[in-house]
Amino acid sequence: MSDRLDVLVVGGGPTGLACAIESVRASLRTLVIEKGCLVNSLFNYPPGMTFFTTRERLEIGDIPFSSVNLKPTRTEALEYYRRVAEHYRVPLRYHERVLAVRGQDGNFEIETQPAQGQPAVHPARKVILATGYYDIPNRMGVAGEDLPKVSHYYGEAHAFFQQKVAVIGGANSAVIAALDLFRHGAQVTLIHREPELSRHIKYWIRPDIENRVKEGSIRALLGARVREIAPEWICVETAEGESLRLENDFVFALTGYHPDFEFLRRVGIEIDPKTSRPQSNPKTLESSVPGIYLAGVILSGRHTNEIFIENGRFHGKQIVADLKGKLRPAKQE
Repeated sequence: MSDRLDVLVVGGGPTGLACAIESVRASLRTLVIEKGCLVNSLFNYPPGMTFFTTRERLEIGDIPFSSVNLKPTRTEALEYYRRVAEHYRVPLRYHERVLAVRGQDGNFEIETQPAQGQPAVHPARKVILATGYYDIPNRMGVAGEDLPKVSHYYGEAHAFFQQKVAVIGGANSAVIAALDLFRHGAQVTLIHREPELSRHIKYWIRPDIENRVKEGSIRALLGARVREIAPEWICVETAEGESLRLENDFVFALTGYHPDFEFLRRVGIEIDPKTSRPQSNPKTLESSVPGIYLAGVILSGRHTNEIFIENGRFHGKQIVADLKGKLRPAKQE
């Protein structure tokens, strides 16, 4: 038998896993390449995180998601996706980064670099890109952004007890981090460039943050911009044009994330210059490069609040429905 795969899926998140499951169920020779661990982005969420959505909206592969609570925790989600991957015996290669996709429809070569070992090449007839967006933060472009005290990801609050912490951003992740830090004894300043917090903040979270700001437990600087970050302070320009120098120990720049547009361009996929949406067929999700399909949040360009696990999990069915008409099933090894 040829070593050529029918389908190679780039990305082992919930959407990539859902695509691989549909491919396996269609008896297509399948492999998933993941640069981290299984559902790597979820693994890097704060340990105590609870999902905003309900458990049934996270289900893939027609496997029920059992959870004690209506809205599952990060720990429950990780266990669920491990169980699903094991059930379908999805072939996965972990800690292997995709460097390039070369060739053409029916004859692609995917070049990769494992964390350990020599570079590899995986031949495949079709490719599904489900790379997500969580790994590339939207940078502020200010001096000091690369200091060790600055992070674009939030973990646990305990380490910041009695520390002066700035949280930059005004959406759910920033607000939740600010509340968590406050409740663990940090002195929190929330900085957002817009005059109001995001309208997308969950309805049960908004009253909490508004009340903490109103009572002065959390300082909020709205319509403000960070101009510089130094080891012991940050410089903020307020909505009134005043320049403030705030004592500071840590900065969480929770300003959002975006897909790897440069990788998509290198593959040859056309991207809209205004929206950054990659070109694709809305029915089949095949990109502007024949044989390469797109799944999950990368389809939304910079509008990453449009596609989540809840709707991205169905992309596998769309894609594989098209693939089944183009590929002769091969026996799974």
